[in-house]
Amino acid sequence: MEQLTDLKAILHSKRANIYYLEYCRVMQKDGRVLYLSEAKKDYQYWNIPIANTTCILLGTGTSITQAAIRMLAQAGVLVGFSGSGATPLLAATEVEWLSPQSEYRPTEYIQGWMSFWFDETKRLDVAKKFQVARINFIKKVYSKDKELKMTGFNLEDIEDMLDKSIGSINEAYNVGKLLQLEADLTKKLYKYAAKVTNQLGFIREHNAADDANAFLNHGNYLAYGLAASTLWVLGIPHGFAVIHGKTRRGALVFDIADLIKDALILPWAFVCASEKMDEKGFRAQCLQNFVDYKALDFMFKEVKEVALFYKEGVES
Repeated sequence: MEQLTDLKAILHSKRANIYYLEYCRVMQKDGRVLYLSEAKKDYQYWNIPIANTTCILLGTGTSITQAAIRMLAQAGVLVGFSGSGATPLLAATEVEWLSPQSEYRPTEYIQGWMSFWFDETKRLDVAKKFQVARINFIKKVYSKDKELKMTGFNLEDIEDMLDKSIGSINEAYNVGKLLQLEADLTKKLYKYAAKVTNQLGFIREHNAADDANAFLNHGNYLAYGLAASTLWVLGIPHGFAVIHGKTRRGALVFDIADLIKDALILPWAFVCASEKMDEKGFRAQCLQNFVDYKALDFMFKEVKEVALFYKEGVES
Protein backbone atom coordinates (compact mmCIF):
# COMPACT_ATOMS: atom_id res chain seq x y z
CA MET A 1 0.00 0.00 0.00
CA GLU A 2 1.16 3.54 -0.78
CA GLN A 3 2.60 5.47 2.12
CA LEU A 4 1.05 8.66 3.41
CA THR A 5 4.03 10.72 2.26
CA ASP A 6 3.61 9.38 -1.28
CA LEU A 7 -0.07 10.29 -1.36
CA LYS A 8 0.64 13.88 -0.32
CA ALA A 9 3.10 14.47 -3.17
CA ILE A 10 0.64 16.69 -5.06
CA LEU A 11 -0.47 19.84 -3.25
CA HIS A 12 -4.22 20.24 -2.95
CA SER A 13 -4.03 23.57 -4.73
CA LYS A 14 -2.53 21.81 -7.76
CA ARG A 15 -4.92 18.84 -7.93
CA ALA A 16 -6.93 18.44 -11.10
CA ASN A 17 -9.61 15.78 -10.52
CA ILE A 18 -13.16 15.87 -9.18
CA TYR A 19 -15.16 12.67 -9.59
CA TYR A 20 -18.92 12.18 -9.79
CA LEU A 21 -19.73 8.46 -9.72
CA GLU A 22 -23.01 6.58 -10.01
CA TYR A 23 -24.11 2.94 -10.26
CA CYS A 24 -20.77 1.59 -9.12
CA ARG A 25 -18.88 0.27 -6.13
CA VAL A 26 -15.78 2.07 -4.85
CA MET A 27 -13.18 -0.20 -3.28
CA GLN A 28 -9.52 -0.65 -2.42
CA LYS A 29 -7.60 -3.23 -4.42
CA ASP A 30 -3.84 -3.84 -4.52
CA GLY A 31 -3.06 -0.52 -2.84
CA ARG A 32 -5.27 1.52 -5.19
CA VAL A 33 -8.76 2.95 -5.02
CA LEU A 34 -10.95 1.65 -7.84
CA TYR A 35 -14.55 1.86 -8.87
CA LEU A 36 -16.30 -1.20 -10.26
CA SER A 37 -19.08 -0.90 -12.79
CA GLU A 38 -21.12 -3.51 -14.61
CA ALA A 39 -21.25 -3.61 -18.40
CA LYS A 40 -23.71 -6.28 -19.47
CA LYS A 41 -22.26 -9.41 -17.84
CA ASP A 42 -18.75 -8.07 -17.46
CA TYR A 43 -17.23 -6.18 -14.57
CA GLN A 44 -14.94 -3.27 -15.30
CA TYR A 45 -12.45 -1.68 -12.90
CA TRP A 46 -11.33 1.92 -13.22
CA ASN A 47 -8.54 3.48 -11.21
CA ILE A 48 -9.01 6.73 -9.25
CA PRO A 49 -5.70 8.67 -8.97
CA ILE A 50 -6.34 9.72 -5.39
CA ALA A 51 -3.12 11.73 -4.99
CA ASN A 52 -4.38 14.06 -7.74
CA THR A 53 -8.02 14.15 -6.62
CA THR A 54 -9.75 16.92 -4.69
CA CYS A 55 -13.16 15.44 -3.93
CA ILE A 56 -15.51 12.62 -4.90
CA LEU A 57 -19.28 12.84 -5.21
CA LEU A 58 -21.10 9.53 -4.88
CA GLY A 59 -24.42 9.61 -6.70
CA THR A 60 -27.29 7.18 -7.25
CA GLY A 61 -26.57 3.46 -6.88
CA THR A 62 -23.12 3.78 -5.31
CA SER A 63 -21.42 2.12 -2.36
CA ILE A 64 -17.96 2.44 -0.88
CA THR A 65 -15.86 0.14 1.27
CA GLN A 66 -14.21 1.00 4.55
CA ALA A 67 -10.79 0.24 3.07
CA ALA A 68 -11.40 2.71 0.23
CA ILE A 69 -12.45 5.42 2.69
CA ARG A 70 -9.27 4.77 4.65
CA MET A 71 -7.09 5.38 1.59
CA LEU A 72 -9.09 8.43 0.51
CA ALA A 73 -8.69 9.89 4.00
CA GLN A 74 -4.93 9.27 3.87
CA ALA A 75 -4.79 11.18 0.58
CA GLY A 76 -6.91 14.04 1.95
CA VAL A 77 -9.78 13.47 -0.51
CA LEU A 78 -13.18 14.82 0.54
CA VAL A 79 -16.17 12.53 -0.03
CA GLY A 80 -19.78 13.57 -0.39
CA PHE A 81 -22.95 11.58 -1.07
CA SER A 82 -25.27 13.23 -3.57
CA GLY A 83 -28.42 12.67 -5.53
CA SER A 84 -28.67 12.06 -9.24
CA GLY A 85 -26.56 14.37 -11.38
CA ALA A 86 -24.46 15.36 -8.35
CA THR A 87 -27.23 17.39 -6.71
CA PRO A 88 -28.25 17.81 -4.03
CA LEU A 89 -25.65 16.78 -1.51
CA LEU A 90 -27.53 14.50 0.86
CA ALA A 91 -27.25 16.49 4.05
CA ALA A 92 -30.67 18.13 3.80
CA THR A 93 -30.04 21.13 1.55
CA GLU A 94 -26.83 22.17 3.24
CA VAL A 95 -23.22 21.66 2.23
CA GLU A 96 -21.68 18.83 4.22
CA TRP A 97 -18.64 16.70 3.50
CA LEU A 98 -17.02 13.62 4.96
CA SER A 99 -13.73 15.33 5.74
CA PRO A 100 -10.65 13.19 6.35
CA GLN A 101 -10.05 13.02 10.08
CA SER A 102 -6.67 14.57 10.78
CA GLU A 103 -5.65 17.05 13.42
CA TYR A 104 -2.19 17.40 11.89
CA ARG A 105 -3.01 20.34 9.68
CA PRO A 106 -1.59 23.88 9.65
CA THR A 107 -2.33 26.01 12.70
CA GLU A 108 -1.21 29.42 11.41
CA TYR A 109 -4.24 29.98 9.17
CA ILE A 110 -6.95 29.34 11.75
CA GLN A 111 -4.99 31.42 14.27
CA GLY A 112 -4.71 34.22 11.73
CA TRP A 113 -8.41 33.92 10.93
CA MET A 114 -9.29 34.22 14.60
CA SER A 115 -7.13 37.34 14.92
CA PHE A 116 -9.66 39.32 12.85
CA TRP A 117 -12.88 37.31 12.94
CA PHE A 118 -14.20 38.63 16.25
CA ASP A 119 -13.74 42.23 15.10
CA GLU A 120 -16.80 43.25 13.08
CA THR A 121 -14.98 45.99 11.16
CA LYS A 122 -12.13 43.71 10.12
CA ARG A 123 -14.58 40.95 9.21
CA LEU A 124 -16.41 43.37 6.93
CA ASP A 125 -13.11 44.43 5.34
CA VAL A 126 -12.31 40.79 4.55
CA ALA A 127 -15.79 40.25 3.10
CA LYS A 128 -15.25 43.25 0.83
CA LYS A 129 -11.87 41.89 -0.24
CA PHE A 130 -13.46 38.59 -1.26
CA GLN A 131 -16.20 40.35 -3.23
CA VAL A 132 -13.71 42.57 -5.07
CA ALA A 133 -11.54 39.51 -5.82
CA ARG A 134 -14.63 37.76 -7.18
CA ILE A 135 -15.32 40.61 -9.60
CA ASN A 136 -11.70 40.93 -10.70
CA PHE A 137 -11.69 37.20 -11.41
CA ILE A 138 -14.78 37.63 -13.61
CA LYS A 139 -12.91 40.34 -15.52
CA LYS A 140 -9.90 38.09 -15.95
CA VAL A 141 -11.91 35.16 -17.29
CA TYR A 142 -14.08 37.26 -19.63
CA SER A 143 -11.04 39.04 -21.05
CA LYS A 144 -9.05 35.84 -21.73
CA ASP A 145 -11.58 33.12 -22.58
CA LYS A 146 -11.77 32.81 -26.38
CA GLU A 147 -14.56 30.24 -26.23
CA LEU A 148 -16.74 32.55 -24.17
CA LYS A 149 -16.11 35.36 -26.63
CA MET A 150 -17.13 33.10 -29.51
CA THR A 151 -20.48 32.49 -27.82
CA GLY A 152 -21.10 36.23 -27.44
CA PHE A 153 -19.81 37.00 -23.94
CA ASN A 154 -17.64 40.14 -23.91
CA LEU A 155 -16.08 41.96 -20.99
CA GLU A 156 -16.87 45.30 -22.62
CA ASP A 157 -20.61 44.59 -22.22
CA ILE A 158 -20.43 44.28 -18.44
CA GLU A 159 -17.23 46.08 -17.44
CA ASP A 160 -18.98 49.29 -16.43
CA MET A 161 -21.47 47.30 -14.35
CA LEU A 162 -18.62 45.44 -12.63
CA ASP A 163 -16.72 48.65 -11.90
CA LYS A 164 -19.81 50.23 -10.36
CA SER A 165 -20.27 47.12 -8.22
CA ILE A 166 -16.72 47.44 -6.88
CA GLY A 167 -17.44 51.06 -5.94
CA SER A 168 -20.62 50.05 -4.13
CA ILE A 169 -18.83 47.21 -2.34
CA ASN A 170 -16.17 49.56 -1.00
CA GLU A 171 -18.88 51.85 0.36
CA ALA A 172 -20.97 49.07 1.97
CA TYR A 173 -21.54 49.79 5.67
CA ASN A 174 -22.40 46.25 6.84
CA VAL A 175 -22.53 42.62 5.72
CA GLY A 176 -26.26 42.82 5.03
CA LYS A 177 -25.64 45.53 2.43
CA LEU A 178 -22.81 43.45 0.97
CA LEU A 179 -25.11 40.43 0.58
CA GLN A 180 -27.64 42.61 -1.19
CA LEU A 181 -24.99 43.92 -3.60
CA GLU A 182 -23.78 40.37 -4.25
CA ALA A 183 -27.30 39.18 -5.06
CA ASP A 184 -27.99 42.20 -7.29
CA LEU A 185 -24.83 41.65 -9.34
CA THR A 186 -25.54 37.93 -9.77
CA LYS A 187 -29.07 38.71 -10.99
CA LYS A 188 -27.64 41.13 -13.55
CA LEU A 189 -25.17 38.47 -14.70
CA TYR A 190 -28.04 35.96 -15.03
CA LYS A 191 -29.93 38.48 -17.16
CA TYR A 192 -26.89 39.17 -19.33
CA ALA A 193 -26.12 35.46 -19.82
CA ALA A 194 -29.76 34.72 -20.68
CA LYS A 195 -29.74 37.51 -23.26
CA VAL A 196 -26.49 36.35 -24.88
CA THR A 197 -27.72 32.75 -25.13
CA ASN A 198 -31.26 33.72 -26.17
CA GLN A 199 -32.93 32.35 -23.03
CA LEU A 200 -34.97 35.43 -22.25
CA GLY A 201 -37.33 35.17 -19.31
CA PHE A 202 -34.94 33.03 -17.27
CA ILE A 203 -35.74 32.93 -13.55
CA ARG A 204 -33.30 31.45 -11.05
CA GLU A 205 -35.10 28.66 -9.20
CA HIS A 206 -33.14 25.89 -7.49
CA ASN A 207 -35.90 23.32 -8.02
CA ALA A 208 -36.71 24.27 -11.61
CA ALA A 209 -36.44 21.56 -14.27
CA ASP A 210 -34.86 23.62 -17.07
CA ASP A 211 -31.26 22.88 -18.04
CA ALA A 212 -29.81 26.28 -17.10
CA ASN A 213 -31.05 26.03 -13.51
CA ALA A 214 -29.99 22.39 -13.25
CA PHE A 215 -26.51 23.20 -14.57
CA LEU A 216 -26.15 26.11 -12.15
CA ASN A 217 -26.98 23.77 -9.26
CA HIS A 218 -24.58 21.14 -10.53
CA GLY A 219 -21.70 23.53 -11.17
CA ASN A 220 -22.14 25.28 -7.85
CA TYR A 221 -21.75 21.98 -6.00
CA LEU A 222 -18.46 21.42 -7.82
CA ALA A 223 -17.32 24.86 -6.61
CA TYR A 224 -18.42 23.97 -3.07
CA GLY A 225 -16.20 20.89 -3.27
CA LEU A 226 -13.18 23.02 -4.13
CA ALA A 227 -13.97 25.50 -1.37
CA ALA A 228 -14.47 22.76 1.24
CA SER A 229 -11.16 21.18 0.20
CA THR A 230 -9.35 24.51 0.50
CA LEU A 231 -10.66 25.13 4.00
CA TRP A 232 -9.96 21.58 5.17
CA VAL A 233 -6.35 21.69 3.97
CA LEU A 234 -5.78 25.06 5.67
CA GLY A 235 -7.51 23.92 8.86
CA ILE A 236 -10.23 26.61 8.93
CA PRO A 237 -13.70 25.48 10.13
CA HIS A 238 -16.74 26.30 8.00
CA GLY A 239 -18.50 28.21 10.77
CA PHE A 240 -16.22 31.26 10.66
CA ALA A 241 -17.90 32.94 7.69
CA VAL A 242 -17.41 36.57 6.76
CA ILE A 243 -20.40 37.04 4.45
CA HIS A 244 -22.95 34.25 4.77
CA GLY A 245 -24.81 33.51 7.99
CA LYS A 246 -22.51 32.44 10.80
CA THR A 247 -25.04 29.85 12.00
CA ARG A 248 -25.54 28.27 8.58
CA ARG A 249 -23.75 24.96 8.11
CA GLY A 250 -20.98 25.31 5.57
CA ALA A 251 -21.25 29.11 5.61
CA LEU A 252 -17.59 29.82 4.90
CA VAL A 253 -17.71 27.26 2.06
CA PHE A 254 -20.23 29.50 0.31
CA ASP A 255 -18.03 32.56 0.86
CA ILE A 256 -15.03 30.90 -0.78
CA ALA A 257 -17.01 29.23 -3.59
CA ASP A 258 -18.39 32.64 -4.56
CA LEU A 259 -14.87 33.63 -5.62
CA ILE A 260 -15.20 31.51 -8.79
CA LYS A 261 -18.89 30.68 -9.36
CA ASP A 262 -19.89 33.71 -11.41
CA ALA A 263 -16.78 33.50 -13.59
CA LEU A 264 -16.43 29.76 -14.25
CA ILE A 265 -19.91 28.29 -13.68
CA LEU A 266 -22.56 30.90 -14.46
CA PRO A 267 -21.87 31.70 -18.14
CA TRP A 268 -21.24 28.08 -19.07
CA ALA A 269 -24.49 26.92 -17.47
CA PHE A 270 -26.32 29.08 -19.99
CA VAL A 271 -24.06 28.22 -22.93
CA CYS A 272 -24.32 24.47 -22.32
CA ALA A 273 -28.09 24.71 -21.80
CA SER A 274 -28.51 26.57 -25.10
CA GLU A 275 -26.41 23.92 -26.87
CA LYS A 276 -28.51 21.10 -25.35
CA MET A 277 -25.46 19.59 -23.70
CA ASP A 278 -25.91 16.80 -21.17
CA GLU A 279 -24.74 16.90 -17.54
CA LYS A 280 -21.58 14.97 -18.30
CA GLY A 281 -20.54 17.47 -20.96
CA PHE A 282 -21.32 20.44 -18.73
CA ARG A 283 -19.37 18.92 -15.84
CA ALA A 284 -16.38 18.31 -18.11
CA GLN A 285 -16.50 21.96 -19.21
CA CYS A 286 -16.55 23.16 -15.59
CA LEU A 287 -13.65 20.94 -14.58
CA GLN A 288 -11.63 22.14 -17.57
CA ASN A 289 -12.37 25.73 -16.53
CA PHE A 290 -11.08 24.97 -13.02
CA VAL A 291 -7.83 23.68 -14.49
CA ASP A 292 -7.40 26.41 -17.12
CA TYR A 293 -7.90 29.25 -14.64
CA LYS A 294 -6.26 27.53 -11.65
CA ALA A 295 -9.38 27.86 -9.51
CA LEU A 296 -7.92 26.00 -6.53
CA ASP A 297 -4.74 28.07 -6.63
CA PHE A 298 -6.86 31.22 -6.63
CA MET A 299 -8.93 30.06 -3.63
CA PHE A 300 -5.85 29.07 -1.63
CA LYS A 301 -4.14 32.37 -2.42
CA GLU A 302 -7.08 34.51 -1.32
CA VAL A 303 -7.76 32.59 1.90
CA LYS A 304 -4.09 32.40 2.93
CA GLU A 305 -3.50 36.10 2.26
CA VAL A 306 -6.47 37.11 4.39
CA ALA A 307 -5.57 34.71 7.21
CA LEU A 308 -1.96 35.88 7.42
CA PHE A 309 -2.60 39.60 6.87
CA TYR A 310 -3.85 40.33 10.37
CA LYS A 311 -1.77 37.64 12.06
CA GLU A 312 1.39 39.38 10.95
CA GLY A 313 0.16 42.61 12.51
CA VAL A 314 -0.39 44.51 9.28
CA GLU A 315 -3.31 46.91 9.47
CA SER A 316 -5.12 48.36 6.47
